[in-house]
Amino acid sequence: MKHSRTLTVVCLCLLGGTKMLQAADNSTFSFLRSDVGARAAALGGSFVTMTDDPNSIFYNPAGLATLTGKKVSFGFFKHLMDINSGHASYGTNIPNLGFVGLGVVYVNYGEFKQTGDEGQDLGTFSAGEFAFAAGYGGELDPGLNYGANAKLIYSTIADYHSSGLAVDFGLQYSAVPNRMIVGVSLLNLGTQLNPYITTREGLPLDLRVGMSLFPEHLPASIMLNFDRLNESQETFSGHLKAFSVGVEFAASPNVSLRFGYNNENRQDLKIGQSAGFAGLSVGIGITNDMYTIDYALSSYGSIGELHRISLALSF
Repeated sequence: MKHSRTLTVVCLCLLGGTKMLQAADNSTFSFLRSDVGARAAALGGSFVTMTDDPNSIFYNPAGLATLTGKKVSFGFFKHLMDINSGHASYGTNIPNLGFVGLGVVYVNYGEFKQTGDEGQDLGTFSAGEFAFAAGYGGELDPGLNYGANAKLIYSTIADYHSSGLAVDFGLQYSAVPNRMIVGVSLLNLGTQLNPYITTREGLPLDLRVGMSLFPEHLPASIMLNFDRLNESQETFSGHLKAFSVGVEFAASPNVSLRFGYNNENRQDLKIGQSAGFAGLSVGIGITNDMYTIDYALSSYGSIGELHRISLALSF
């Protein structure tokens, strides 16, 4: 059977996941690098030291050990180029067992027209990816939490399929009680079980280090993250380019305002000498005792903007 040129081109694009809009990535399942949830996106992805949020399972499973009750989060957003994505996460403390969490994230790239080598209509095909994670968190010492995930990954493009297995590990430490939290996570350590065709590729392994500061007499938290520290760079400063900063300001007991900056996104999305507002993000969270609604707007510069909305429930 002759495969169409259209199918070949689209496959090459989609193998990079949602990062196809940014820099080239030599690993497969690159959608795992995308931000999950409106709160994290509004903070520029600075989520390694986030506490009491079930979406920490996607950034640092040690955050599961800080949950104050049963937490559920759902989210959906329409990406650029008609790509749809969403997530669901759950975390709770099970007596005599510890903190456990579940999370799933998916990307639907939609349908594409397939044509033959001579331009004949061969119908349509679709593409999509998802990852399912099961995590556990606990306390090693007072103020020191740990966590680990097992992750199943699956991707499909027309008649091609690929799957993988990975694990995540993380630590969070309250370095200064009520004032500073530091954390580290190693994400996507694993292997591709079966390739799309014949060539096996590496997973997007990511070593992240983060810090949260809670200034005295200021109703805000400041998050700083460094990502992809495991990747080789020509200079030491090159390791520090993939950083993000987030600020969450409590405007009132029920409203939080969020601002973020992701330097890697800004550099990747620069066109010529101008990046516009690329890499900047803003958001808001409205909460009560049972639910939280989060919204985020992330700028991709001249390419466009991403709008995300998430709903979190507490029990």
